[in-house]
This record gives sequence, C-alpha cells and structure tokens, in this order.
Amino acid sequence: MNGNMRARGTAQSNSYGSVQEGGGGEMGMDYGIDLEMAGARPGKAVASDLSKMNPLARCVIAMDKKVLGIFAAVFYCALFFLGLKTSGIAACVLFICAVMLCFSVWLARWVISRGEGTPQMIQVSNAIRDGAEGYFTTQYGTIGQMSFVLTFVIFGVYMFRRVTPEQQQAGMTRTVLAFLTSLSFLLGAFCSAVAGYVGMWVSVRANVRVAGAARRSASEALQVALRAGGFSAMIVVGMTVLGVCSLFSAFCVFFGVHNGYVPIDQIPLLLVGYGFGASFVALFAQLGGGIYTKAADVGADLVGKIEQNIPEDDPRNPAVIADLVGDNVGDCAARGADLFESIAAEIISAMILGGTMAKQSKLQNPIGFIMFPLVVHSLDLVVSAVGIMSVKGQASKTKSSYDIMKGGYSVSIFLAAIGFIITCRTLLYAESAPNAWMYFSACGFVGIACSYCFVFISQYYTDYKYAPVRKIADASATGHGTNIIAGVGVGMEATALPVIVISIAVTAAYWFGKMSGLEDDQGYPTGGLFGTAVACMGMLSTAAYVLTMDIFGPIADNAGGIVEMSDEPESVRAITDELDAVGNTTKATTKGYAIGSAALAAFLLFSAYMDEVSAFNGEKFDMVDIAIPEVWIGGLLGSMLVYLFSAWACAAVGNSAQDVVIEVRRQFQEKPGIMNYEEMPDYARCVSIVAASALKEMKKPGLLAVGAPIAVGVTFRFFGQLTGQTMLGAKVVAGMIMFATVSGILMALFLNTAGGAWDNAKKYVELGAHGGKGSEAHKASITGDTVGDPFKDTAGPSIHVLIKMLATITLVMAPLFLD
Repeated sequence: MNGNMRARGTAQSNSYGSVQEGGGGEMGMDYGIDLEMAGARPGKAVASDLSKMNPLARCVIAMDKKVLGIFAAVFYCALFFLGLKTSGIAACVLFICAVMLCFSVWLARWVISRGEGTPQMIQVSNAIRDGAEGYFTTQYGTIGQMSFVLTFVIFGVYMFRRVTPEQQQAGMTRTVLAFLTSLSFLLGAFCSAVAGYVGMWVSVRANVRVAGAARRSASEALQVALRAGGFSAMIVVGMTVLGVCSLFSAFCVFFGVHNGYVPIDQIPLLLVGYGFGASFVALFAQLGGGIYTKAADVGADLVGKIEQNIPEDDPRNPAVIADLVGDNVGDCAARGADLFESIAAEIISAMILGGTMAKQSKLQNPIGFIMFPLVVHSLDLVVSAVGIMSVKGQASKTKSSYDIMKGGYSVSIFLAAIGFIITCRTLLYAESAPNAWMYFSACGFVGIACSYCFVFISQYYTDYKYAPVRKIADASATGHGTNIIAGVGVGMEATALPVIVISIAVTAAYWFGKMSGLEDDQGYPTGGLFGTAVACMGMLSTAAYVLTMDIFGPIADNAGGIVEMSDEPESVRAITDELDAVGNTTKATTKGYAIGSAALAAFLLFSAYMDEVSAFNGEKFDMVDIAIPEVWIGGLLGSMLVYLFSAWACAAVGNSAQDVVIEVRRQFQEKPGIMNYEEMPDYARCVSIVAASALKEMKKPGLLAVGAPIAVGVTFRFFGQLTGQTMLGAKVVAGMIMFATVSGILMALFLNTAGGAWDNAKKYVELGAHGGKGSEAHKASITGDTVGDPFKDTAGPSIHVLIKMLATITLVMAPLFLD
C-alpha cells in the first residue's frame, strides 16, 4: 500500500466519500479507498497485480506463458531423469507431484474465474493485496539477508568439521559436504519462502471472490474459500515432496549410489541442511507475520470496539486495513512456510531413521524404507484432492459449514487408510520379516487415529458449541478478570488430553515397530523408532487437507472484513460471519494437529541427532543421563528457552500494538469527522507502523532460537574438555532438546487452545449471548480475545517451529559439539 488513500466524492473533492450507486444513507458511502491508488479498476484487479508484486513473482507472471511452460517442462524432465536414475519409486513420486501441482493450478484458475463482487469490494481487496505484497517483499528481503549470512557460517563450520568413517570411505570430502549442505540450506530456505508467498498470493485474491460469492449463496462462498485454501495446500505439500525427492535423487546420482560407490542410507543425512533452511525461514516468517497480524488486530479492537464502540472491520477504524493485511501475512504466508518446514523436517527425519534401521537389519535393498515418507506424502496429495472436490452443500440448522468440511476430511482419511496399507505392503515388505509390513500398517493407523483425536479435541476446546468456550462466555458476564481466569483455566486443561494421546501413540507405534520382526546381528529388535516414524507419516497422511482447512480461516476472515467495509446487506454478512466463525475453529484445530505432528517429529529428529552423533564419534549414543549435573542444566536451559522465547514473542505484539493504539487514538482525536464519515482515516499510516515494528521485533526471539543451542553446545564442549568429560557438549545439547520439546509442546498447546477459546467466546457473545454486541460481557470477551491474540497467532504457532528448528540446527551443527 503506497500511500495516501484519498477520499473521493462527487459534491466535494475533500469529502470522505460519496453515496454508492444504488445505495443510500450514511452507510452506503464509498469509504475512500481509491481504485486508482489501489492499483486496479473494477473487473481488472488481476491485470494490475504486477505493479505492486514482489520482483521475482512479477518476473515469472510477466513471462510469456508458452515460454514459462516450456521452461517448466524442461526443468521437470531433468528432475524426472534424476528420479529414474535413482529408482522407479522416486520417478513415480515426481510424476504424482507434477500431476497434483497441475491440479492445484486448475484450482487457482477456478477460484480466479469467480466474480469479484462490487467495485467497493475490489477497492478494499486491492488495498489488502498491496499491503500484503509490500510487507512480504520487505520481510523476506530481511530474512534472505540473514539466510545468506548463515549460509557462509554453515560452510565455514563444515570446512572444519570431522567426516564420518562411512563418508571418508565413500570419498566425501569436507569441501564437498560444506558446499552441498550450504546449497541444501539455501534451497530449503528459498522453497520455504516460495511456499509462504503462494499461501499469501491466493488468499489476497480469493478473499474478494468469497465475498462476491456470499452475495449469491453460502454454498458457493464455502466452496470458493475451501478450494482457494486447497490450492495453497497442494502447492506447499507438493513443493515439499518435490524438493526433498529431487534433492535426494540428485545426491544419489552425484555420489554414484546406483553404481555402489556410496551406501544409499548415507544420503538422507545430507538433506538436513534443507530442513534447517526451511525451519529458519519458517521461524522468522511465523514470528514476523504473527507480530504483524496481532499488533494490528489488538490495536484495532482496543480502540475501535471498546473505546469507540464500532463494529469489527468498520471502515472508520484506521487500523482495519492493517488488520486485514495481517490475516494474509500471518495466517496464510507464515502458515504456508510453517507447514512446508514441518513436512520437510518430518520426511527427512523418517528417511534417516528408515536408512539406519535398514542398515542395522542388514536389508539388501533399503530403498523402500527410505522412500516411504515421500510416497506417503505423494498419496496425501491425491487423497486430499479427492476430499477437497467432495465438499459440496450448504449449512443448515442440523449441519454447519464445519460439519461439511469435516465430511471432506473423513473422505480423505478413509482413502489415506487404504493407501497406507497398500504402500506398507509394497515398500515395507522384507523377506527376513514377512509380517513386518502389517505391524508398520498398524503404526500408520495409530498416527491416523492420533490426528483425528487431535482435531476433535481441539474442536471441543475451541468451538462455542461445547462447554469450555461457553464457560468463558459465562465468565465474561461477571467482568474482564473472570474472563481471563476462565480462559487461562481452559487453556491449561486442554493440555491434558493431547499429551495422553501423544503418549499412547508414541508408545503403541514404538512397540508395534519392535514387534515387526526386524532384528540386528545380535537379535535385538530394530523397528521401534521407525515405527514411530511411520506413525508420524500416518498422522500427516492428510496434511494437505488439514492445511486447506487452516488457510480457509483467514480467507473467510478477510471476506467478512471486505463485506463489512463494503456495506453489504445483513444476509451477506450473516454468511461471511458464519464462515469466519468456522474459520476460527479450523485454525484452532489445525494448530492442535500441527503441534501433535511437531511432537512426533521432534521425537524422530531427536533420535536422528543421536544417530548422527554416534556416526561422528564412532561410539553408541542412545541414552541421555539427566543425573549428570551439566545435562540436567542443559534441560533446564531448554525449558527456559521456550518460556523466554514465548515472552519475547508476546511482548513484541504488545510493543507493536501500543504504537497502533496510540496512532488510532490520535486519528480519532484529531479527525472527529471520521466517526460521521466526513473525514478519511489514514490507513496507510497504520500499515506502515505495524510493518516497521513487526520487522524490528521479530529479530530478537528469532536470533535467540538460532543462537541458544549453538552457544550451549560449544560452551559445554569446552567445559567437558577442561573437566575430562567426553562428549559433554553433545550430551548437554541432547538434554536441552529433550526438555525444550516437552516444555514447548505443553506451552504451544496452552497458548493455541486458550487463544482460540477466547476468540470464539467473543464470537458466541456477539451472536447474542449475555447481551450481545455492545454489552459489558462483550467488552470483557474482547479483552480476553485481545490477550489470546498473541497466544494463538504469534507465540503458539512459533513454538512448534522452534522445537523442530532446535532439532534441525543441532543436526547440522552436531560436529561443533564433539571433542
């Protein structure tokens, strides 16, 4: 958003607005977002996108479509050739990815072909789009600079690190490993950024189409929002699988795996740089986007709703455009990068464990166990696509929009279960243990059941149909303080059931894996850890559909804002309000799902870290003794890191929100005509304040997350050398990861659930409970929602990125911690 959005009027050049064609009265006014300044004319919004788009996207979209298609085809053929040289499985994965990416393009074209609604809707949408594009370009420019600096650090570390005996035997020199790891890091960072951008790109174009569809029918609005989310989800998951599979195939060909020069089980260890790059970008994207969206939201609510008593997304609120922009850069772009990082980390860790187990079990052909995670996620694309296309119908008194979406989720899960059995039988069959695939199928079903439980538990604690949210709403009737107490209580209580589910899932999967019949030379079972990896893949076997529901939320939220600012009839607002409430629930449930998968992934990455330390050190490292004082201190520091990180993330929102509150109050005081539509709010000023503050505030917690494990590992490595304790640095870091994971899971569950419950308690009151909008209970519920905003959209989602990034950074930097 470039500047001074000017008011337009027919009677006076400086008037706030003019009565819309066909409208009447004060609320029929054009609220001053000029079409030319927003960069589009009615019906021509897409053609104007190039003026404000980030340079890379502008270059791609401006290319001749035939040239772009030829380039994509040649590039894909090169990848397909690498896949064929590696294995037929890799070629099949790459083929499925190509088909499903084409399907995602079809989804995008379908969404873009929908009508954009009224000229006023297009004006608001263009303003949101320009603000989101501008912030994204600046934010990712900053992240890119930090990524390049860290690339040189990684290269330097690998130039002085030791090489494992297997790598030495295979001829992998330090220079080659340094170059490939640095390149993998950059590739992971770049792909994560692209995934984030895609999530935002579709949301800022779908929001106005959902708003336009709501003028026709609730069924069409639901379908447009869901398919727009589906496009983003397909791109994110498809790019993740395509990136990991392509890199794996390239390394296999480069090191001559098919000629027997390098054991194939060594290749997944070279992918950790890719996972670290994805984690690094996702962390800063989640922090920056979360700070942006919640600072604007808090500032808009505190002054607009409570002090001025105007509705949410009222065009008179100077922070309303910044709030709507924040939904896209925080909930769409950041979530796309987040899920990309999650899936990449989980695939890589499962590939490492599959290769390790195959080596221990002396399997002649381990390719099936290594490629298994990639195949599962390629099937995830297929079953999720079927689930998305199966969603039809309209909400009724007996069936909500959320129930309709869950129907699509049930279709995806059913198909995923069938596909999982076939995949296990095809890839995980071993002659030495003929029934192993059955036990691994059971592990997958454990993961699928775990994911369904997480979705239900999250819905129970965050949907106003159920007792916990209504309890918070009831507490709002007695004041602000009781609302806060009830919300904190619900958030803390909500940690119990997910932890029990995770505990049962990990234990069951581990023992199913051990019972698979795979053993090492000494007769010890080897399938336990890989069983937990299979369970993790089962949980993620419908990740694309879950991400679809997640991105549905901010798109519906933006559509509601556009409808409010365009002064649409009450019937249209009722449709978007219902979709917005459903979106709040889907966002909360998918965050629960994300932290559940993060818990399983962190366990896998922790095991992969111990395997890597064993490989480098030449001695077995399979136990962390917390009775050693230094290891216990490492655990304490890990727990402290989670709390300090959460505190800085929440404080960042508070600091930014204070600036917004001051600015919004100033505008209302200095421009009293805003309230009666005679003066124009300065939207661009609030957007500028929030963007600058978010970019500044994201750095401190982000650098803490990156620097803390390295500082602890290096410090205790040298302390161990002074005191004669071997491997002390690696052991202390292991304790740090372990305790940080446990603390992080609980903290993220608390923050995500409490925030979602506070938000929907406010929605419940706004529907008429306890006096409805404008009542004292409503004001108390707004206070709770304000407290919950940085919980659920900044600190909470950032923590599950944090715990995985701690694991990936220690995998990359492990040699620094060894004597």
